[in-house]
Amino acid sequence: MERLLVVDDDRELCQLVTRFLEREGFEISWASNGEAGVDRALAEDFSLILLDVMMPDTDGFDVPRRIRQQCRTPVLMLTARGDTHDRVRGLEMGADDYLPKPFDPAELVARIRAILRRAAPRRPAAALAIGDIELDGGSRTIHRGGALVDLTTVEFDLLVKLMGAAGSTVSREDLVRDVLGRDFSPFDRSIDTHVCNLRRKLGPLDDGGERIKGVRGAGYLYASPARPGLK
Repeated sequence: MERLLVVDDDRELCQLVTRFLEREGFEISWASNGEAGVDRALAEDFSLILLDVMMPDTDGFDVPRRIRQQCRTPVLMLTARGDTHDRVRGLEMGADDYLPKPFDPAELVARIRAILRRAAPRRPAAALAIGDIELDGGSRTIHRGGALVDLTTVEFDLLVKLMGAAGSTVSREDLVRDVLGRDFSPFDRSIDTHVCNLRRKLGPLDDGGERIKGVRGAGYLYASPARPGLK
């Protein structure tokens, strides 16, 4: 049975979420504030953490950052509806996904199951090397110029998808389906935020050019090195 930790000071919401998720086969634990959430997340073995951004005792965005420093437990952040800044900041702090409040319980379960599928052991991706980037699918590690680059699960899977099709455009629809594990919505910009974070962590090419290029109206393209003799 998958164990989930809900970190939220709204007792009524936690009780409702707990009852619903337990009916879906999950075991639920609850922490009523950010500090307690960090302590439990680091002391116990959870499959996923549901984290509310707005809590009175701590900056909710600091919680995934502190968790990510010591463990790789996936984090699903719950954010205020329509607050794009909150969503972007949460992903930048290491959250795997976000869900705006109020939410449909069925969508909550779908998001949880999609994250758990991504985090589950899988056949290792092939080793890939393009320019100064080396991707090891077995250990799920990335090195740039020999230096380790710390990526989230989503960022790693996104890079695998883009590097595997280097030189060709991968549509946003395919990235959302294959990396985030859900249907594409034109109003969901989370894949763009993950791409932005990935660009920032990998940095530009040695010549200053973009490593991951946006193709307007189409998707994203990982820059393929020029062939010898070609420009």
